[in-house]
Amino acid sequence: MFRPGFRAFQSSFRSIRSQPTRQHVQFRAYRQIRFGDKGPQSSRFQFASNLFMRWAARPTFYRDVGLISLGGGGFYVYNLEEVPISGRRRFNMISPALETRIGAATVDEVHQQYRGQMLPDWDPRVQKVKKVLERIIPFATAAGLHDVNWEVHVIDSPEENAFVAPGGKVFVFTGILPLCRDEDGIAAVLGHEIAHVVAHHTAEKLSQTPLVLLGMAALMTFDVSFQLSGALLNLFLSMPAGRKQEAEADQIGLMIMARACYRPEAAMEFWNRMESSGRSGPPEILSTHPSHHNREEKIREWLPKAHELAEESECHVTASYGECIYRVRDGEALTR
Repeated sequence: MFRPGFRAFQSSFRSIRSQPTRQHVQFRAYRQIRFGDKGPQSSRFQFASNLFMRWAARPTFYRDVGLISLGGGGFYVYNLEEVPISGRRRFNMISPALETRIGAATVDEVHQQYRGQMLPDWDPRVQKVKKVLERIIPFATAAGLHDVNWEVHVIDSPEENAFVAPGGKVFVFTGILPLCRDEDGIAAVLGHEIAHVVAHHTAEKLSQTPLVLLGMAALMTFDVSFQLSGALLNLFLSMPAGRKQEAEADQIGLMIMARACYRPEAAMEFWNRMESSGRSGPPEILSTHPSHHNREEKIREWLPKAHELAEESECHVTASYGECIYRVRDGEALTR
């Protein structure tokens, strides 16, 4: 789902679906440049090129490159970690505490933007979301989210959207509730959004910033206008990583909702309704999110594992016991 970006890092959040609420118009200023003039970009390029050539001419150049490469490689390996549940190895240098502080800026922006639209706690829609969250929280905690101050905010707005900011602040728009239909559907949405926090996807995204800057520096050697560097970085860094994280959140969220004894099939049914609505968004290759159809297919592949976890869950045992209490009367088993 789309999340409001925080200004300091301009980090983009996952979206199940959102509807544009404002129109933005970009204005560009152009000035005439005579042939032979050296603009500021050309001057910066010339300076950087001269600086690099002077460094390359030094006798310690190869030693410096080796030390930088060794230090960078060691830093990268040191900050490799495994994502809970999915087991994917990734680079992350942002601590959970810093990620939570960054998420607080997002929460403040949302409260300011939707001031007066937050439903009171006694509203039945808020109570329903809280009920689902309370069942999911223990399994999110088991996946690594400790000491989280969970809060639920339901926003009275037609936007078909929901997200969970780092730190456990849950935001659900009333526009998505009809698509959820029931508590199982809400669990599918909350499971997916909480999975982003479990996997610390915001921290992972921010950790890519130095790599992006290094990539831009390399591309600037050939691209003085910066247009090619921006386009390639967006294509090869931002978009593939977004799809990978969204698919991972689908997987982790499915396992969490299954352990909480919600029907795993509800996640597949939710995406099926999204696809049937006719507003499925741009083609997958142009989007940071998997297509609804591909999401359904992947969830179908994960269903056996989800059912296995559901059967191992304590709540599954308790529910089965509650549904299978028999009273024997005259030799006949009656279900209560």
